[in-house]
Amino acid sequence: MAVSGLDCRYMAAAIRLARWHEGRTGSNPSVATLIVREIDGSPVIVGRGVTAIGGRPHAEPQALADAGELACGATAYVTLEPCAHHGRTPPCAEALVAAGVARVVAAATDPDDRVSGRGYAILRDAGIEVEEGVLAREAEHDLAGYLTRRMKNRVHVTLKLAISDNGMIGKRDGEQVAITGEIARRQVHALRAQSDVILVGVGTVINDDPELTCRLPGLEDRSPIRLILDTNLRLPLRSHLARTARDVPLWIATAAAQDDPRRAELAACGAEFLASDAHHGRLALPELLEDLAARGLSTVFVEGGAEVAKAFLDEDLVDRIVLLTGQGTIDGDAVNAPVTRTAVPQAFRPVASMRYGADQMDEFERA
Repeated sequence: MAVSGLDCRYMAAAIRLARWHEGRTGSNPSVATLIVREIDGSPVIVGRGVTAIGGRPHAEPQALADAGELACGATAYVTLEPCAHHGRTPPCAEALVAAGVARVVAAATDPDDRVSGRGYAILRDAGIEVEEGVLAREAEHDLAGYLTRRMKNRVHVTLKLAISDNGMIGKRDGEQVAITGEIARRQVHALRAQSDVILVGVGTVINDDPELTCRLPGLEDRSPIRLILDTNLRLPLRSHLARTARDVPLWIATAAAQDDPRRAELAACGAEFLASDAHHGRLALPELLEDLAARGLSTVFVEGGAEVAKAFLDEDLVDRIVLLTGQGTIDGDAVNAPVTRTAVPQAFRPVASMRYGADQMDEFERA
């Protein structure tokens, strides 16, 4: 059987299902599986599964358990190649074989050396028809954190900037200016909820005293780890971040000496430290991103400020750019945005554009 429009529809549904647990599956990616078979001449979803919170169990065994005997002879739609390596549980590819699935339609291929191509081989060797690459680009967009960690040994970086209509991101004197409206700000909170880490420079903390949490009703527990770039430990003890460090994890990347008294003061608040090298007064970002990946983290959401954004761009460490452009202007001594919707680095291609109330959102990905 060739890939059909129906296959694309079910795969699109599986990709949407996988988003339920984005940012909540530990070092494993959030993957979804749908089991579909014909009943009375019409295709019906008889089993659903998404990677459990924490990363186990995987999507395939959950969907097969949901389908029960109806899985035999059915089609399984999986957003990532079924795993092929033995751990505490058998490989998902073998579970699909044991259930008697007749056909597997897959989106992205797993770059993990223990899986890549092997999952498909197990299925084909058992006589199961396999269709690869169905809506692969769409699935890879959501799996970008996992894929980047596996292929580049570092976390995936999304840079978000709120930009005025005249290309500014704030005032140099630190005065706060509302650039976007409530709808756009809520969307930013939703993006935070999908991320493992949210990152800003200590200058932004000193100027704005942000909370850096997800404050959408019902998603408060989805707040990511808050990571501050603070070479010399300038983070104020009375900041929102320090005062809430025991409620929402606060990590500080610093080059300060181990015996710096500020370490003990911030540690008493509940902060954790990431030792980092500094070059010309700036922290070594590539090594920091590798250290985060080594901890099983996959995605970092960079929110500011201008120097931090420029540093990530200059070192070619940005994988995705999200620009929110407001209708107002910022006059006077303002800070130029390092990138705008009309001046995006050539390495990036546009992937989405939409309106959030009066504000414009543009998303770009590395080509």
